[in-house]
Amino acid sequence: MKVYKIFESGEPKLRTVELPEPKAGPGQIVVRVRAVSLNYRDIMVLTGRYGEMRLPIIPLSDGAGEIVAIGEGVTRWKPGDRVAGLFFQGWQTGPPRREVAHTALGGEVDGMLAESVALSENGAIAIPPHMSFAEAATLPCAGLTAWHALVTAGNVSADETVLLQGTGGVSMFALQFAKMHGARVIITSSSDEKLARAKTAGADETINYRSTPEWEKEVYRLTGKAGVDHVVEVGGQNTFAKSLASLKPGGQVHIVGGLSGFTSEIPLIAMIVKSAVVRGISVGSCDMFEAMNRALTLHKTKPVIDRSFEFHDAAAAYQYLQSGKHFGKVVISI
Repeated sequence: MKVYKIFESGEPKLRTVELPEPKAGPGQIVVRVRAVSLNYRDIMVLTGRYGEMRLPIIPLSDGAGEIVAIGEGVTRWKPGDRVAGLFFQGWQTGPPRREVAHTALGGEVDGMLAESVALSENGAIAIPPHMSFAEAATLPCAGLTAWHALVTAGNVSADETVLLQGTGGVSMFALQFAKMHGARVIITSSSDEKLARAKTAGADETINYRSTPEWEKEVYRLTGKAGVDHVVEVGGQNTFAKSLASLKPGGQVHIVGGLSGFTSEIPLIAMIVKSAVVRGISVGSCDMFEAMNRALTLHKTKPVIDRSFEFHDAAAAYQYLQSGKHFGKVVISI
């Protein structure tokens, strides 16, 4: 079979290799991968900004397909079942544990950018029946991160206001989950075209942060000087202080990424004065994924996909995501 691997040296760093088809060992399943999706994390892995890693590695955490073989002792699955891989193969339930971080697909564990993969039977989840493989491939990281932030941890409700940054995968899922729970949504972007699309997708208010660089003041105005209940923070060091300034007393900032960097001075006074809840969100557990899938199935919600690339054109998918032109998710069909 063909797989992509990221190599430590040589050009290009991302290139295809031929490997034997995986076999299903005891407690394992083999999945014929039909689609994968990219996250900003995957750009960091490719460009060497994801910390120390073992290389070469098969990248990408997010993928979906059908089971083609099961190993000895597997009782949860049968051939033909449609599944997605879990981002953290070792996080089934409960709070995160130190060892969970070492089970992330496309990080310390070979990922999904392959024609077939072998996973633990506990490392997969049934995908919503109304979704295609491409749609389901967007769920394991971006979808679950947004769900964990706003629903599992944030308990978002219909009398609250949510501030979202940009129109990437996590933000578009957060928009859908916020509206699913009846919340008001304010979203920022540097593109009026993307803001118009976000409005069509359900956003209540939009702010162009290039034409309105002090966007936290506009958030304050739009909320009647109250502030927002939730911020899904993807910007990082250049936006964190503004996110806090946008918050109402007792509000929550859910830190899920750092597009502008991960080093920031902490505005302690603002946090104290506002009694702010600031939490880091690192994807989520299988239990959270199952809850999210139940909600997606009930509401027949479909992810926002910008473009789909072919398997042989995976490098172009990376380049497109890195360009920042995307609205929602970028997918590779296999």
